[in-house]
Amino acid sequence: MEKTVLKAARRTVTGKQVRALRRQGQLPAVIYGHRLEPIALILDAHDAGLTLSRVSSSQLVSIDLEGKEYPALVREKQRNYIKGTLTHVDFLAVSLTEKLRASVGIELTGLSPAVKDFDAILVTGLTALDIECLPGDLPEKAVVDISTLAHIGDAIHVSDVTLWENVEILSGPDEMIVIATAPRVEAVEEVVAPVVEAEGEEPEISVERGKKEEGEAKGEE
Repeated sequence: MEKTVLKAARRTVTGKQVRALRRQGQLPAVIYGHRLEPIALILDAHDAGLTLSRVSSSQLVSIDLEGKEYPALVREKQRNYIKGTLTHVDFLAVSLTEKLRASVGIELTGLSPAVKDFDAILVTGLTALDIECLPGDLPEKAVVDISTLAHIGDAIHVSDVTLWENVEILSGPDEMIVIATAPRVEAVEEVVAPVVEAEGEEPEISVERGKKEEGEAKGEE
């Protein structure tokens, strides 16, 4: 995997004055973490924006600060919701010799026979896996092949996933990642056409009602 390096400089400006840095094309940031006191940084906003758009939360980046490199993970990205541009980034410094816990996104790949042959609908459960490993072994994502879903009801659980050497999955083995479910069948309401009496026909009178009315008439005589 190609090494991702971001050049940074120390930042002395804080508070409301940071806005002036953004207008000058600078991106405020901070790095903190493993045996490191927080350091306020500035990066080139354009270069950092392009680079970080391709970096996931589980991918290592190297912060080059005054000639010294700090391996780190992107912990938080703050954005301008109108322009979509980055306004601040938090980096977590890590030790390459100590294991860490992270979350990697799940990507479904392949073609499910249940979808192809039985019009099944795939319902997803987990969207990320919790893992533990050395920073250098961190995967960008967990790729799950759905071609094993052959019939309605087939599912893939965490226990079915085989990742990489030196990577331990912390998510529960029984947690469901994806399942092939039966397609929805919409209920069709039965439409009953109204009975229309033909013109000229007299309405039918029940015998029971006719007898009752006849009895009432005799009683009045």
